[in-house]
Amino acid sequence: MPFLATTGSLSLGEACWHAIVLGIVQGLTEFLPISSTAHLKVVPVLLGWGDPGIALTAVIQLGSIVAVVAFFRRDLMAVIAGIGRAFRHGQWRDPSARLGVAIALGTVPILLGGLAVKKFIPDYDNSPLRSLTSIAVVSILMALLLGLAEVVGRRRRVLEDVLPRDGVLVGVAQLLAIVPGVSRSGSTLTASLFDGWQRPAAARFSFLLGIPAITLAGIVELKDAVSAPSNGGWIPTLLGVVVAAIVSWLAIAWLLRFLQHNSTWVFVGYRLLFGLAILIWFRGLDAPLPHS
Repeated sequence: MPFLATTGSLSLGEACWHAIVLGIVQGLTEFLPISSTAHLKVVPVLLGWGDPGIALTAVIQLGSIVAVVAFFRRDLMAVIAGIGRAFRHGQWRDPSARLGVAIALGTVPILLGGLAVKKFIPDYDNSPLRSLTSIAVVSILMALLLGLAEVVGRRRRVLEDVLPRDGVLVGVAQLLAIVPGVSRSGSTLTASLFDGWQRPAAARFSFLLGIPAITLAGIVELKDAVSAPSNGGWIPTLLGVVVAAIVSWLAIAWLLRFLQHNSTWVFVGYRLLFGLAILIWFRGLDAPLPHS
């Protein structure tokens, strides 16, 4: 399994160092509403490594999936049990069953969107949507939307209030994360806040909804990552996945505690500064992110 196939010839030590850095970036940003995809593209460019590419970043995300599945294993078991009871006894009003249905429905939009990108935009890796300017502008727009959601959201609903239509609504928001800079967790958290969810419940639903989406993305791109040429070998890739899993676990635990008593304004401010910084530092660079 290769690592950083787009960065040219790397020694094992260099590839492992790149893997550790990208694993940390992935773990810190996947579940915070600041866009892991954007950071996994911008940080390597700032460090002079070039764009690691869609396939590699998708595989690194598998570490985050391991973390979120392990962290929410009890919630997932409850959802599976609830769905089972619903099929056997028709108890579809059970909160766990409704949550399972919402997750299933919420996965459909990004699944269809991902298939559409694969079919109709075969060179998406070099799309203008992946340019630094696009990432900056999208980050700023999503920051403004998150801020608006903080202002108008009623924050009354909890996870037990989930309905199938919540899955559709938040799933459509999740679809926007196909565009780098949107942030899957950011778009779903924003949609949930607009829909009246309490912050911790909105984050929890965002995490659970992301499990199928991120897993499918990683599996689909795994073949491309494995077949790509590289001198790094499979050890750096595995290292990146492990680091991403550990850091993701810590980020999930921290965010859930943080949102118990704090708003998302700190992320609004960060995304604004992040977008503005990119526009200033990479002024005039409108092409897709460069490969080394």
